[in-house]
Amino acid sequence: EMQRAGLTIAIKRSLNARTARNYLTSSTFSTGISRVAPAAPSHKQLLASRGVVPKSFVRTMAGPKSENIVWSDALLDTKQRSLLTGCRGATIWLTGLSGSGKSTVSALLEKRLIEEGLLAYRLDGDNVRFGLNQDLGFSENDRKENIRRIGEVCKLFTDAGVVTIASFISPYQSDRDAAREIFRKDNLPFFEVYVKVPLDVAESRDPKGLYKKARAGNLKGFTGIDAPYEEPPSPELVLSTHEDDLNECVRKCMDMLSKAGIKPPVRMDSVMGAP
Repeated sequence: EMQRAGLTIAIKRSLNARTARNYLTSSTFSTGISRVAPAAPSHKQLLASRGVVPKSFVRTMAGPKSENIVWSDALLDTKQRSLLTGCRGATIWLTGLSGSGKSTVSALLEKRLIEEGLLAYRLDGDNVRFGLNQDLGFSENDRKENIRRIGEVCKLFTDAGVVTIASFISPYQSDRDAAREIFRKDNLPFFEVYVKVPLDVAESRDPKGLYKKARAGNLKGFTGIDAPYEEPPSPELVLSTHEDDLNECVRKCMDMLSKAGIKPPVRMDSVMGAP
């Protein structure tokens, strides 16, 4: 693995993108065990896979406002990157009412995953509003844009080999479906986890005092009070934090990942024997 990684770096430095991509997939690039995975899709292939027909090589995508942009192919695709780093990414999308326990579960899950040897990072609904999404409020349109941005960020983290834990109320099913679609298009793992508690339980916890403000009429558009929460019809996992303790909830998430083949990389000292 070290030899392969070193050779990849050398290739990057000495060859242009097209030549390097061809070389990586040729029979010349061999570790003595197996050939490297197929090359990353070309720019045209990537657009075609997303159902986008390029008008020209200048204006290549229908979504962005910017016109003078062209997609830049990487030298490695997701599978190749995973093979070289030993890390496979995924996104765990925790959704549920405020006070359901999303942030608490995500914090401990991140810690446990890292302790097990997996790259992991959590994105918290409040935290991202201090930086990336500080320009967004809580209107329906702002909520949609909030989830759209985070979906794209989670996809990038996942593609890089990081187990990404997104902790967001994300009350609208259409927004969660849109986030899932981002992953489906690129065949990346996405797990919707519904952190389910009755409204009265969430309200009794009220860690931020927001339910109290909403009931008093001092906070408008609060999910569960005067704004809707649409329950996921078929999430990959349901966590009932009012019935299961925190450790059990985290264990269920880790079991879900393990069953999907997302496990800690094999340590070399466990294979070769510790010195």
